[in-house]
Amino acid sequence: MPFSQLALALLVPLLWGLGFVFAKAGLSEFPPLLLMGMRFCLTAIILLPFVKMPRGHLIWIAALAFIGSTIQYGLTFTGLKHMDASLAIIVVQLEVPFGVIMGALLFREHVGWQKILGILLAFAGVALIAGMPEKETALWPALLVVGGAFTWAVSQIMVKQMKGAVNGFTLIAWVGLFAGPQMLLGSFLFEQGQWEAVQTATWIGWSTVVYLAVMMTAIGYSIWFHVLNHNPVTQVMPVLLLLPVVGVIGSVVILGEKPGFMTLVGGLIVILGVSLIIFTRERSRG
Repeated sequence: MPFSQLALALLVPLLWGLGFVFAKAGLSEFPPLLLMGMRFCLTAIILLPFVKMPRGHLIWIAALAFIGSTIQYGLTFTGLKHMDASLAIIVVQLEVPFGVIMGALLFREHVGWQKILGILLAFAGVALIAGMPEKETALWPALLVVGGAFTWAVSQIMVKQMKGAVNGFTLIAWVGLFAGPQMLLGSFLFEQGQWEAVQTATWIGWSTVVYLAVMMTAIGYSIWFHVLNHNPVTQVMPVLLLLPVVGVIGSVVILGEKPGFMTLVGGLIVILGVSLIIFTRERSRG
């Protein structure tokens, strides 16, 4: 991978990892669905002027937005609101093994013993963290994040079934257009105190909305799809292993969190498991 492409790729875990940290700060001022709704509405406003309407795919994109954004981010960020960001960003790494399992079940993709071991390690690491006595109060939020990781894997299957019919930049814009109002409606139905939150939000809350919409979504995903389109997936995917590292360091430095020793041990086990999945070479087919 050329150095310029590597530099771009390394920006992604930085933007996404810090986004998780800033989201935790924003959740102290906004309910989760309201925060995500504003995020995706702003993303759509920024990107839609630069893309065309994906005719013939709008119904599928609306369904993708509901599953891959509304439900997924609703579960993930509701869990994040009630647990440390350093813990949540480790649990969310289950997206990778869930994706492998989905690919094996639905597309009969080959899963060798290395990936199976990686999947078992990833789940074992999360189970170790969630099962600690001092983390008992974080069990159900952790389960919400696990549910979000599973839903993300489902959404990736939906994206794969589109077979590249809609480019990534256009997809982000139109997912934002559908997901934003969906989340705002969900907030109206299931959350309380939205108007008070909007009235009393500080610059931290509004800065979080802007960061999530512009840096994490519009710029972060645009860079990600650009790098994926110009480099082999096997060279690009390993950079995502830096995501939990950035998230944990950011939560300690910015939020003042103090993850315990066993949390760090469990996190290392999860990263080891995900590493085995990512670095395992595909079986050649004759």
